[in-house]
Amino acid sequence: MRKDSRLSRMLHVLLHMARHDGPMTSEQIAQMLQTNPVVVRRTMAGLRDAGYVRSEKGHGGGWAIAADLEKVSLLDIHRAVGGPTLFAIGSEQESPTCAVEAAVNEALDDALRAAEALLIARLGAVSLAELARSFDARCATVLHSATSAA
Repeated sequence: MRKDSRLSRMLHVLLHMARHDGPMTSEQIAQMLQTNPVVVRRTMAGLRDAGYVRSEKGHGGGWAIAADLEKVSLLDIHRAVGGPTLFAIGSEQESPTCAVEAAVNEALDDALRAAEALLIARLGAVSLAELARSFDARCATVLHSATSAA
């Protein structure tokens, strides 16, 4: 089964945008993600509708961050890009007549609900600003290592 990478891809884009001077065009973003600009525009539209980015047409236009990174969580972005159900596993029948299948469904459903609640809580607890700080720290470490080696 193919993984849905919209969340990770858009987080990638948003961090680049946060550290980029000026707007980024759909073409620039598409080149970075190795995809089509139409796919970028379609996905970014959800972020724009949620108020996390803005778009400007014409010369010098493109996509830019429109929200405070401290106030936007990974869960917010997941929802804005039309994030899918977090887990693809589940029961074959919702109301089985077989007692064994009902017991299996109950156990799976309980485990999946608990796992989904934990993941949603974690995504909601991490802000884009935290990701940006992590990115900055990684860049500083790489820069420091490269300078020390020279």
